[in-house]
Amino acid sequence: IILCFFGDGAANLGPFHESLNMAAIWKLPVVFVCENNQYAMSFSVKKAFAIERISDRAAAYGMPGVTVDGNDLLAVHEAVSQAAKRAREGEGPTLVENITYRWRGHSKSDANRYRTREEIEAWKQKCPIKRFRAHLIEEGVLTEEEADRIEREAYAAIDAAVEFAEASPEPDLSTIEEGVYA
Repeated sequence: IILCFFGDGAANLGPFHESLNMAAIWKLPVVFVCENNQYAMSFSVKKAFAIERISDRAAAYGMPGVTVDGNDLLAVHEAVSQAAKRAREGEGPTLVENITYRWRGHSKSDANRYRTREEIEAWKQKCPIKRFRAHLIEEGVLTEEEADRIEREAYAAIDAAVEFAEASPEPDLSTIEEGVYA
C-alpha cells in the first residue's frame, strides 16, 4: 500500500482532488494522511475551508474519511491501521485527517505573528511525545527512569548527527539530482 502524507494547505490544491478522485476510481491501495496543523503557512484553516473537517471531502470521491486527534499516537495508529487493512483487502483508498499543531513558524523566515502565545501554549499541553510517554508509564511499559534514559539517548543521537553534519564537507553540486526519481 501507499501512505501519502500532506498538509492542510495542500488539501486546497487541485492535485489533492485529482489524486483522491483517481485513487477512488481505480480503487488504489492508498492511505491519504493529512497533517492538519491548523495553518497553511500563516493562513488559518478556519479561513481557508468552507467545511470543518478536511476528511469530509472524502465522501465526494466515494471513499471513507476519518478525523482523529493527531496528537494521540494510539488514535492515529488505529485509524491508519484500519485504512491500511481496507487498502490491503482491495477496498480502495481512505483519507485520514490528523488534527495537530505546528508550534513554530512555517519556516525560519516566519515570525509566527499570526497566532497568540496562549494558543501555542495550549497546544503544547497536548504534546504527542509527552502524552505517549505518560501512557507508556501509566501502562507499566516503561518506568520514569527508562523513559528518561531513552530521551537522553535520543538527544545524544541527534547531537551526534548534527556534529557529523556540521563537520562534513558540503556535497558536490553535481550530486544534487542523485536519488531523485520524480
